[in-house]
Amino acid sequence: MGTTNSLPATGASPAKSTATAVKDTQASGLSSEEARRRLEKAGPNAMPDTALHPLRRALRKFWAPVPWMLEAAIVLELVLGKYVESAIIAALLVFNAALGLFQESRAQATLAALKSRLALNASVRRDGAWKTVPAAQLVPGDLVKLSLGGVVAADVKLTGGEVLLDQSMLTGESVPIEAGPGVQTFAGALVRRGEAVAEVTATGTRTKFGRTAELVRTAHVVSSQQKAVLRVVRNLAAFNGAVIIMLVAYAYFLKLPFAQIVPLVLTAILASIPVALPATFTLAAALGARRLAKLGVLPTRLSAVDEAGTTDVLCADKTGTLTQNALTVTSVRPMPGFDEAHVLALAALASSEGGQDPVDAAIRAASASKTVSDAPRLVKFVPFDPAKKMSEASATDSNGAALRIVKGAFAAVIGLAQNSPTAATMAKELEGQGFRVMALAAGAPTALKLAGLIALSDPPRADSSELVTELHGLGVRTVMVTGDAPATAAIVARAVGLDGAVCPPGPIPDNVHPEQFAVYAGVLPEDKYKLVKAFQKGGHTVGMCGDGANDAPALRQAQIGIAVSTATDVAKSAAGVVLTEAGLAGIVAAVKEGRITFQRIQTYTLNAIIKKIVTVLFLVVGLMMTGQGILTPLLMVIVMVTGDFLSMSLTTDNVRPSPMPNAWRIGKLTMAGVIMGVCLLAFCSGVLALGKFGMNLGIEALRTLAFFVLVVGSQASIYAIRERRHLWGSRPSLLLALSSVADIAIASTLAIGGIAMTRIPGLLVAGTLAAAAIFAFILDLIKVPVFVRLGIAQSPGSHMTRGNAKTKEIPATESGAVQPKAPGSMSEVNAVEPDAGAKPDAKTLSKPDAKAKTTADLTARIAKRAYELYQEGGRKDGTADQNWEKAEAEIRKDSAKAEPPGETDIETPPDVPQLVKRVHALYEALGREDVRAVEDWEKAQGQIRKEQPAK
Repeated sequence: MGTTNSLPATGASPAKSTATAVKDTQASGLSSEEARRRLEKAGPNAMPDTALHPLRRALRKFWAPVPWMLEAAIVLELVLGKYVESAIIAALLVFNAALGLFQESRAQATLAALKSRLALNASVRRDGAWKTVPAAQLVPGDLVKLSLGGVVAADVKLTGGEVLLDQSMLTGESVPIEAGPGVQTFAGALVRRGEAVAEVTATGTRTKFGRTAELVRTAHVVSSQQKAVLRVVRNLAAFNGAVIIMLVAYAYFLKLPFAQIVPLVLTAILASIPVALPATFTLAAALGARRLAKLGVLPTRLSAVDEAGTTDVLCADKTGTLTQNALTVTSVRPMPGFDEAHVLALAALASSEGGQDPVDAAIRAASASKTVSDAPRLVKFVPFDPAKKMSEASATDSNGAALRIVKGAFAAVIGLAQNSPTAATMAKELEGQGFRVMALAAGAPTALKLAGLIALSDPPRADSSELVTELHGLGVRTVMVTGDAPATAAIVARAVGLDGAVCPPGPIPDNVHPEQFAVYAGVLPEDKYKLVKAFQKGGHTVGMCGDGANDAPALRQAQIGIAVSTATDVAKSAAGVVLTEAGLAGIVAAVKEGRITFQRIQTYTLNAIIKKIVTVLFLVVGLMMTGQGILTPLLMVIVMVTGDFLSMSLTTDNVRPSPMPNAWRIGKLTMAGVIMGVCLLAFCSGVLALGKFGMNLGIEALRTLAFFVLVVGSQASIYAIRERRHLWGSRPSLLLALSSVADIAIASTLAIGGIAMTRIPGLLVAGTLAAAAIFAFILDLIKVPVFVRLGIAQSPGSHMTRGNAKTKEIPATESGAVQPKAPGSMSEVNAVEPDAGAKPDAKTLSKPDAKAKTTADLTARIAKRAYELYQEGGRKDGTADQNWEKAEAEIRKDSAKAEPPGETDIETPPDVPQLVKRVHALYEALGREDVRAVEDWEKAQGQIRKEQPAK
């Protein structure tokens, strides 16, 4: 920020080159002192803060469905003459509003901090040199450079050069316009092609289109996780609505007075309100965004934190992500009639001056060290065009003759120059060594000759291989997407651990799957969009890396667009996440943080399901047991607020990241909540029955007991469900533990002291608390098999060590689980290979003759084809048998054609396909959870052996 970009020279000085190119021979821009004075006078080039006044934001906390219910309760309590109760509810209403306001303010502060780090920059001429400064520091009169992929940061008038401007976001006109000297354009326009110099005419609030210059999208976008949880709450509201109707009908049947029915209905409605839902989501995402910001990962919207955890395919950029992004000229191969120094001098003229293109910067740096006396003089420069894959320049040589210079990809440049078999061989040789090869052609405008080849190297980052492996272990399939030549890309891919085929040149197939290819080379920006669409069509959640303006459609289309550290402003505005440092480390951190956030939100969702089911049904049980409402609106409000403490603290809990990509299984999650809720309802009802029939407590004391048992029972259920294994498997966070202590202390004090309720004996409080602790362990024993059976947690036996199985990669399904497959399938990708000592191979497939080997090979091929059919069929459940049968028919038919006579009658032992089918069936039965193929194979083997008599 604010540093001067060094501009290496070729034959002519950079200042003269630029001056000629843009016909701005004398302009040196404003001085720093003059710019400072104008900034003080005109103000920053930014829109004023239009955020709501804190008082208005506070008042809004009292104007929403949840506060309406509480305010209605206050009015009803006043009507009924219960002034103390209404005052307490009012105090709790204010407290809940203050708590929500505090959490919202923290979230807004987090976004504001991230937004400041994503502020646009501008290339401006100050003190006779080009500098990069924050766009907010531009002042009228500044000379700015408009480059490909940039955003026009203020209203400007072009003084030189030509650009293609996209003003669709300003005017609604979808067709870009060509702009040259004298054309006025406005803040927020996008530079689609070319380069120009312009003078700033208006900044900040004085720009024509004002707020449209704001490209960083901080508006809240509802993520897939939030949609899922809101769907759960909606379903629960429908269920609770039906229960409330039955509750009112039963109360009417009992001929309860109207004065008792009204509080009962109000209590039931309050019990159905998810008070902590908005604040919990906002806080969980804000905390995740803040942690990611410390790691150099900047979410442009809070929902991006959730989306990162669902990603199962990552399309990684090569340059700067997998490599060091430190391009240097390694070799220059001049053609006959040219030498190395002249090749570099010509290439420098066709390279952008002062831009951020790493290829151009490397070439100009190399040219600066080898100056020539008769270098051509630049007349006009045409910046790099991604569609053509080349840039060019017009110049005059030392004799005054016109010269055309073209620099770009070898395949693009060779089509404009005379063909050279030697050059083609040389280019192939350099690409085979992993170099990025640029070709240069020069000569008369109608008779270009190939001048030479320039080889640039960008070695892989030291951590790329390790991080790719880590992503594989997390169930994220990584593929390389690059515009480089296939040979160069393949070498880098192998170096970073991306073993697999290279997609053939040409259009991206519509039905391509991530497992088919590891490298997509020679990809144009529009191909990235097609690739994302193809992967999404197969049911995948896609993360796409990009850096250019033309990458914006792909970044928007992907579930999580990732703008790399060198990305243009347009790419940053389209992405959900912006990396401030090169490499995959930020992406890995985002995936893990997203999965941690998912686990916390999933725990909250389960907690919400349990509470809503239990509280409303507990009112029904209480009414049936006592003939009166077992909770008052005041007690219900206290339960809600104390529950909010715990719900909020869940956003800081210590959780394990999901082992595989996240996906919401609403039905199974609701089923788990219903089972846990029924257990909690039984516990609360049992304690209430003990107080009613065992201790003969009066109705007021029973209400206090019902309040207390709901509080401590909810605490017990939280500690049981927060850990996917046994509750002692991990420590709760300090804030969660402290909130639990405060929750129980407040409830105990109110119950024993008789504050806002009838007093009950301390011994009864202690006994209920002890019973809740025992209940937590009982509920935990029920939870483990339920969670495993419903696919919410892994089976305890699935956590075997890597020594028992060599896991290369396990493909993530849409449900976040893995698809077990026969050893050796998918060309050893996405397979689990048992060791020699593993039981499936030792007992199931081993026979002492060569025939068995062929059979085992055939089985692997069938398994491979069966999985391919599973992918092609949209990953539908319950298709394992028919996929196997179809694959077996195809493979046997192909094998019969390929095998020599005498070997075509080989048959797969009947138990082998049944074993594989049984593995699929077990996988489906376990909720498609992350289970190990070897263990399933063993289990299936034992079952099939029992069903079939020994032969």
